[in-house]
Amino acid sequence: MEQAQTPAAGKKILLLEDEEMLATMYKTKFEREGMEIDVASDGEAGLAMAQAENYGIILVDIIMPKLDGFAVLKKLREMPQYQATPIIMLTNLGQEEDIAKGRALGATDYLIKANFTPSQVLAKITNLSSAPNP
Repeated sequence: MEQAQTPAAGKKILLLEDEEMLATMYKTKFEREGMEIDVASDGEAGLAMAQAENYGIILVDIIMPKLDGFAVLKKLREMPQYQATPIIMLTNLGQEEDIAKGRALGATDYLIKANFTPSQVLAKITNLSSAPNP
């Protein structure tokens, strides 16, 4: 079976998600679309992976062990290699103050997991990847 090539297919993705079922679901979907994806189950592991690799897109849950997604986002944005990288908060925290905090810390987008299927998240990533850099 031939894999579809999306504009994001050449970009390596990092997903920080501690819920194993969701992480597996996203990983399976993205790999079927020809994307390379690594998964970290806590904030510290995700930061270590981000330092060791160069990811084109990063998806971050907020409520995670060891280091929450807001702290991860802040630290990623402090790294020169991730200042312009799309970083999407993918969480179930949908309060206005959480969304505002994510945006203030530099989130490219803020998606509520319950409102988006993996296919819709993939579409968002594809749109981000095909958009021209400013």
